[in-house]
Amino acid sequence: MGPLRVKQPLPVKELEQVSPFILLHHAGPDVHIAGKGRTRLNPHPHRGFEPVTFLFNGRLHHKDSLGNEGFLESGDVQWMTAGSGIIHSEGPSAGFAKEGGTMELIQLWVNLPRKDKMTTPRYQDIKKEAIPIVTEDAGKITMRIVAGDYKDVKGPATTFTPILAATVDFGEDAYAAIQIPSSYNALLYVLEGTIESSGKEVKALHMAVFDKGGDAIELRTKTSGKLLVLAGEPIQEPMSSYGPFVMNYPGEIKQAVLDYEQGKMGVLES
Repeated sequence: MGPLRVKQPLPVKELEQVSPFILLHHAGPDVHIAGKGRTRLNPHPHRGFEPVTFLFNGRLHHKDSLGNEGFLESGDVQWMTAGSGIIHSEGPSAGFAKEGGTMELIQLWVNLPRKDKMTTPRYQDIKKEAIPIVTEDAGKITMRIVAGDYKDVKGPATTFTPILAATVDFGEDAYAAIQIPSSYNALLYVLEGTIESSGKEVKALHMAVFDKGGDAIELRTKTSGKLLVLAGEPIQEPMSSYGPFVMNYPGEIKQAVLDYEQGKMGVLES
């Protein structure tokens, strides 16, 4: 993905989406040598969905055509609504590039329903300190609730459809039953460690997708590690995508390309 090498568990040939989630990229953990390498993504457009970045390690710099600028530290999240169209660029902050260190992040694409695809773009800069924590199994499992409501704890991210998003740190030999509304699609992605759920083992760099109809995801840990839990009300609409644009129909994709070429999504210099 540009200068970054990423793992892509979603989409794959067998699975186009787990609505409302349509893409998941895991970059790192990569060690960056001080003063060497170029890992910034050049300015590029988006329309019709929400690109979300979970920064697990490192320091990231974001800027976009609306004039927003964000500086993320380890544990922070940026939740950007592309809506009618935005151009943005992101990469290691100048200080990180100069000093070096370990970078690890997940970028998630969240679809928008048709009525909101052309909404005004916006940017949510969510600091680690603003993300509430829920613990399970006497503190062996720590959940940071980024979006949605969980056990009367509300995440700071504002979403267009009902979503639960949480980063999870876990110790060895722990158990939790994560409550999920039965109408939601749900998945988890293991960044590090090994867990077991529904009698199946899920190792690092693998994603598990759950059938609707239950009311909880059972989580038994085999090692210590970390994962991302995502659940949400599916969007029951057609989807058409091309590169950085996600709309409902092919004609809308052609219009997005034309609008970008005509500068209607703004301008952002490198």
